[in-house]
Amino acid sequence: MTDPRELYQQVILEHNKKPRNFGKLEVCTHHAEGFNPLCGDQLDLTLVIEDGVVQDIKFQGSGCAIDTASASLMTGAVKGKSVAEAEAMAEQFRGMVRGELDPATQAPLLGKLTLFSGVKDLPSRVKCAVLPWATLHAALKGEEEVSTE
Repeated sequence: MTDPRELYQQVILEHNKKPRNFGKLEVCTHHAEGFNPLCGDQLDLTLVIEDGVVQDIKFQGSGCAIDTASASLMTGAVKGKSVAEAEAMAEQFRGMVRGELDPATQAPLLGKLTLFSGVKDLPSRVKCAVLPWATLHAALKGEEEVSTE
């Protein structure tokens, strides 16, 4: 059986090296910029939402491997989901990486994103993993900027 920590590292490295949905949508309905002053991660998120569904989503910016992998996996996970589902996923993800909920029993929407559950044991990296999700939340609420501080 594969060690979950090894799988986590493989996924982080893969998505950091080849992030999915990387770029910027020239025409978008929602947009937000996120910043983590602790480490300098910056994220620009653009979305197209039609009829309450995330039709397309892209991100760009500069950040650490955890931030980039989190954004890559997040964009893939929320594409095609309703705004309500995307918000619920964001809430579950934030709770999971902060150690506030058990991914096995309290995060049914996250699927493979539960690989990030170990981030709770790395307090200095929690904000890196949360930045894309905080930026998604801001964009969905019509806020232009968000900070993890």
